[in-house]
Amino acid sequence: MNRRSRESNRRDSQPQHARSHSGPTRRQFLLTGSTALTATAVGLTSGESVGAENAATAAPPDIDPGFIGPQYFDEKERQALMEVMEQGSPFRYWGPGRPEKVQRFEEGFARCMGTRFALGVTSGTAALDCAVAALGVGPGDEVIVPAYTWWSDYTCVVHSGALPVFAEIDRTLNIDPRDFERKISPRTKAVIAVHLLGGPCDMDPLMEVARRRGVRVVEDCAQCVGGSHHGRKLGAIGDVGIYSFQINKMMTSGEGGALVTNDPVLYERAVRFHDMGTIRSLFLDRMGGPAQVPTFAGENFRMNELTGAVLGAQLTKLDTMVAQLHRNGEAIYLGIQDLPGMRLRRRPDPEGDIGYSVFFETADRAARDRCIDGLRKRGVPASTLVGSVLLPVQESVIAKRTRHRDWPTFNSPEGRAIEYGPGCCPQTLAIFDRFVQVRVGPKYTPRINDYIIETIRDVHHAAEV
Repeated sequence: MNRRSRESNRRDSQPQHARSHSGPTRRQFLLTGSTALTATAVGLTSGESVGAENAATAAPPDIDPGFIGPQYFDEKERQALMEVMEQGSPFRYWGPGRPEKVQRFEEGFARCMGTRFALGVTSGTAALDCAVAALGVGPGDEVIVPAYTWWSDYTCVVHSGALPVFAEIDRTLNIDPRDFERKISPRTKAVIAVHLLGGPCDMDPLMEVARRRGVRVVEDCAQCVGGSHHGRKLGAIGDVGIYSFQINKMMTSGEGGALVTNDPVLYERAVRFHDMGTIRSLFLDRMGGPAQVPTFAGENFRMNELTGAVLGAQLTKLDTMVAQLHRNGEAIYLGIQDLPGMRLRRRPDPEGDIGYSVFFETADRAARDRCIDGLRKRGVPASTLVGSVLLPVQESVIAKRTRHRDWPTFNSPEGRAIEYGPGCCPQTLAIFDRFVQVRVGPKYTPRINDYIIETIRDVHHAAEV
């Protein structure tokens, strides 16, 4: 999903390779026009449609996919927040009332994702930091990261003292399992499998390689919360899964994150890292045994009760959010898949795709730009791939700049030898240049879906993609 779609201006974060041709920033893209209406305000009934014969000339509806989670805010979130306020206990571990919102959210989230354990933290970035700490990643290790993803998948490795190694993405828009295997070295400790832009990675070959080569797997589900892969929820397949609840994500508390795992030792290490190396009795009770990990230096990534209250309420709606978004995404995919020459995003499990956007491939950058321009002129929310970053071509990555010049990540012989830049990800750069993204909203009506379908059909033909 527009992924670690995260907090900063996307135009500034795009490399020069993409910046001059990439259209609006993610923030601009989502907030285009203060008068844009959500799909529910357009007044379109389920029986209305726009046919191919008049799609090009019909006045377009005001199509605003919006932020997903806030569209489902109602009395449940309000009541949960009021309970925290009335008790006066916003800290999760103690207070004048009975703080239990975060604990209940963790228990519910673990059940939802099909894992033994869940841990609520302050952000998806914090969850990644906890994940690499749980796996014991550190100086001398390498972690393989997709070349197109959000900053946090890179920074969590750098901050651990380990070395990020970039792998190409493929037409799934996620990490290429073949290039992942090519990038494995004797120093490879883990891979971060990012389920980018609402679609799952090709997990079967990735897991086969990882298990055969002894590489631990972190699933980054920040942009695909609630997605699945052949019946298993994303995050429950690898060794550790992480999620983000920032406003761009499926369910949201504005900011927040979670980690899941089935391994009690990994869970204890993550718990300790998120709470300054300590572990409290509730987590020992949850693990059903004594501590197995000695105290070590950690961080403070504790989730508060206000965040836990909102997430607990949003969790009860997650299945509905995913079902409605997925339904609209599949309707659009179905409506354009028969176009001559249409090349859709490769999806290892279409049923597990949450439907955040529809993606199709053009011949080259020029065709992509013609197509995006044509779609946007007719009111369709189209763009290049937005919400993540072509990391290897970022100036700070090429320069290997860290918080301190003596930081261990790039001061080993291997760290000094590795070179970033366009040469390490040509396949990823080419894929970025060819793909069009069309945002999908959970509250789109059939008429909006039909309008998008017929407009894509017209523009796809006219743009000679």
